Amino acid sequence: MIFVLGIDAATWTVIRPNLDRLPTFRRLCQIGRCRELILREKPVSPSVWCGMFCGQTPAEHGHEGFVADGNIVRRQDIKVDFIWDILHREGRRVKVLNVPFIVPPYSFGLDFRPVGFGLPTNEREWQEELDRVTERTRGLMAEEPDLLISVYTLLDRIQHFHWGEGCVASWYQKLDSKIGELLFGSGFFKEKRNRLIVISDHGFCSFGEAKVRTLPLESGEGKLKGDHHENALLITVNLDYPIERPQDVFFALKKELGAG
Repeated sequence: MIFVLGIDAATWTVIRPNLDRLPTFRRLCQIGRCRELILREKPVSPSVWCGMFCGQTPAEHGHEGFVADGNIVRRQDIKVDFIWDILHREGRRVKVLNVPFIVPPYSFGLDFRPVGFGLPTNEREWQEELDRVTERTRGLMAEEPDLLISVYTLLDRIQHFHWGEGCVASWYQKLDSKIGELLFGSGFFKEKRNRLIVISDHGFCSFGEAKVRTLPLESGEGKLKGDHHENALLITVNLDYPIERPQDVFFALKKELGAG
């Protein structure tokens, strides 16, 4: 099985100084390859997640935002084949959970109702997403599909409104514990053929520090403290394919699974 664990907005800026409080990330850095993935494109979630799983650049796939011409963009509006479409046609078992290239986030091969339409806005919803995505992912892992993709979105929302506050590291700790349950509590690595990609769509920084501003300072929910940064997170275990940009995830999965 190949497991792609997406963590929207996860950043080494928070993880590296807190590795003593994040045992799962620390252990992954010991057994895998950990690095920054420097985005060459604008660090906006819908475009990056889309390119990651269809293998195309923003200029090629044309998906720039959750809304176009005043309408919410739907999966059928994006004229690409994603890796799960290709693998499914070839008879592979694929499960996809909560990928936020559209709102609500997209799932494939299963039914899942995202928390807060995929935009969790308070502590209750952050915890609910953390619990529900973890629980559903654990169940999907037990099915042993050829490919499992699962994404947490809560850090993006937390960091936009609380960047620089102590609660940010606390939520990383909570996430670290859940990831530990999935990867080490489940015995995932006991099967030597299992491969792992942990990746974010972008990093994070204080508002105004990013090379490209992705959101206005004020939102309907208040003033933003943090914004997207071009330095994303990447950890791979048992995977040799070189990932230098988000689109390389698509090509790595095609190669590893022998897709046409």
